[in-house]
Amino acid sequence: MNEHLLIGIFLGAAITGYLLTDTSVRLCALLQQSGYSARRFFKWYFGKDNIQRKRLSLLSLSLALLTALFNVCFSFLGYVWANFISIAPFVGILVLYLWSERKYALKVKLKPSARLIRLSVAHWLLMFALCVGIGFGLAYASLAVNETWFYLLRFVPFAILPMLLPFSLCGANAVMCVYEVPHNRAFVNRAKKALSASKCVKVGITGSFGKTSVKHYAAALLSSKYSVIATPASYNTPMGIAKTVKEQGTDCDIFLAEMGARHAGDIAELCELVQPECGVVTGVCPQHIETFGSLEAIAKEKGTLAQYAKKVVLGKSVADIPAESAETVLREGKDFAAENLELTTEGTAFDLLLRGERVHLSTPLLGRHAAEDVALAAALCSLLGMSSAEIAAAAKDLRPVPHRLQPIEANGRHILDDSYNSNIEGAKNAVEALKLFSGKRYVVTPGLVELGALEEEKNKELGAALVGVEVILVGETLIRPVRAGYAEAGGDEAHLRVVPTLQKAQEILARELSEGDSVLFLNDLPDIYCR
Repeated sequence: MNEHLLIGIFLGAAITGYLLTDTSVRLCALLQQSGYSARRFFKWYFGKDNIQRKRLSLLSLSLALLTALFNVCFSFLGYVWANFISIAPFVGILVLYLWSERKYALKVKLKPSARLIRLSVAHWLLMFALCVGIGFGLAYASLAVNETWFYLLRFVPFAILPMLLPFSLCGANAVMCVYEVPHNRAFVNRAKKALSASKCVKVGITGSFGKTSVKHYAAALLSSKYSVIATPASYNTPMGIAKTVKEQGTDCDIFLAEMGARHAGDIAELCELVQPECGVVTGVCPQHIETFGSLEAIAKEKGTLAQYAKKVVLGKSVADIPAESAETVLREGKDFAAENLELTTEGTAFDLLLRGERVHLSTPLLGRHAAEDVALAAALCSLLGMSSAEIAAAAKDLRPVPHRLQPIEANGRHILDDSYNSNIEGAKNAVEALKLFSGKRYVVTPGLVELGALEEEKNKELGAALVGVEVILVGETLIRPVRAGYAEAGGDEAHLRVVPTLQKAQEILARELSEGDSVLFLNDLPDIYCR
């Protein structure tokens, strides 16, 4: 094997490895959305009608055909020059693919974290090694076969590499776990020590729904009297909480930690980290039933917080879960409640019944569930030393949580951003809020996810709730049961349309929305749920 071929293989492997690593950026984002879980990632990738899988297959086919065609067309120059010239279409197609990917913007942006950077470097090294191995293997094979046609086509098998990207990426991720797992464990342990050493009151907030909103409202109410640190956005994993501790510290009166769970044992792990003295369990619904298997299993998992904390607030759907070790338990419907709701397009007013007292609250928040979430937050504030009068005064300044029935005014048009909603009760409440508006009313939704065996049933319920408004269903993943539920409830098919992407839905709205009209974006799915 001559020196020039060796240089060519290593140089080609470096460039090809870089281009393919760049090609896998979207896959990296989806792996990140999957919590770096290969199992969840492959469930998405091998889902029915996955567009990304089809695009990578088409890319491999294009690379193979064009590389072979250029080798054959320029064979009169000799196989060395033909091989060299065929690099142009190979690189060109990859660059064109990368350019075309820009049209398919990610809904959940790729977070350039330190872990992602390490993974990208490991993936490039893996692709480089793979390219070198294939290059040497094909070079030696061509010497063994010693046929002109084989020399011409010897590098065409590189075209299969795009189809291998999901596997190479997860392979690199598996290798990096040797470092990431102990590194993350040490990071979380440092946060645990910091929280343990802090004199602040630690609070855990969990539930199948409403936990981010309850945390947000509780933080706002408590901040009128105390120094509060709350985990931002939906930071509800050990790493998310540990990152909050690192970035914001623990120098406060109250530390609010949102606690999420996908599997049995997750809440116990978070309780060991935070060591909450107070806890809120908002409620239980079929969300994440896909991983838990049953509502009973979900309730048991969420109820772990009630067993751990000394003071507990329980929502009405979990009011009967055991909390024997707690010193104080406030149960919705018994110790507190939101009554006499007044729902308008300007906000929600209601009477808060709290530990024997009644006070009227008025907030700029939309929807029936906003009152329930504020009541849960108010019950927590009561446990932490706020009076009903203090809570009522602070409630006037509450603001919507971003992407959770957040009202936005745009040139006289009313936009309700409920893109993070993914449970049926919240969806029904959001549609109810939309129907309060005058003018033409639209709902844009791809359906509800992570409902396991109940997915069809709950999406049919959603479809039935949409009768009476203009409906735009997005994608193909869950729209069939939504459409069926809409039809069974007497919905007019003339008022229901199906589009492949959110962009297409926005084009329709741009043409049809007039001043005074309203649109609800309901559960705009992350990319991991889109095909």
